[in-house]
Amino acid sequence: MIHDIPKPDISPNFTIEDIHRIREWNYERTKDATPEEDYALLKKESGEGLRRMAELKTQKS
Repeated sequence: MIHDIPKPDISPNFTIEDIHRIREWNYERTKDATPEEDYALLKKESGEGLRRMAELKTQKS
């Protein structure tokens, strides 16, 4: 089960504490997920990042 936990606040300087908060947030929301649920979430969330990278690549060309 994927828990609906709000994303942590990230500082403008993106510090090591921010990384710790992100890792803790990700663990807490996925700790009860089955491997299939975890994979589906990863696939869903990575799609937006991949789409954005492709968009930036075409803008750069």
